[in-house]
Amino acid sequence: MKKMNVVIADDHPIVLLGVRELVARDERFSVVGEAMCSNELVNLLERQPVDVVITDFNMPANSPYGDGLKLVEYLRRRFPALRILVLTMISNPLVLTRLQELGVVGVIQKNQLHNEIQAALKAIAYGNPFESSGISPSSVLEAVTLDERFTRLSPKEHEILRLFVSGQSVNEIARGLNRSAKTISTQKISAMRKLEVSSDQDLLTYCIERQLFN
Repeated sequence: MKKMNVVIADDHPIVLLGVRELVARDERFSVVGEAMCSNELVNLLERQPVDVVITDFNMPANSPYGDGLKLVEYLRRRFPALRILVLTMISNPLVLTRLQELGVVGVIQKNQLHNEIQAALKAIAYGNPFESSGISPSSVLEAVTLDERFTRLSPKEHEILRLFVSGQSVNEIARGLNRSAKTISTQKISAMRKLEVSSDQDLLTYCIERQLFN
């Protein structure tokens, strides 16, 4: 059986090392490249045949391809045959549903990486989707109980808040998502109303205290 070429993308060197070692245990796969931002990732994909990308959801913001949903949407359009496995700490059910709709082969919570990567690789090798045991109906229900307000956010509002909390301004987010600053501002205000916060400082405090975008 021909080995499947894998590229790993994560801005943390320790995570890159750990994922590479885990993938190397499966003889059906060969790591042919690593990237620390989405720009490096796309350049690798343009230069050589790649079957699988294992990518972090949160990536550095200084790339025209962005990260998160924007990056996944781009990869699905530009490389439709590519199998994408997403690593994340995000548990928002709307975002996870959107990733499934975009056609990723699976999503692994980072705190479950060592337990689930081999099962995910096995599913990919057999052409099957992978369903993480760390993303179950019970975990979604627990999230709703923990903070119901956060689950009211739409995927777009979630993405805007994630970028805002990472340090980007409304104008920077607008440029990165190819939308107007007015549209981004309106969606940010809508999200703040759902979270029942009235200022940027309150918004940052709300997200940081709950570790929503770690």
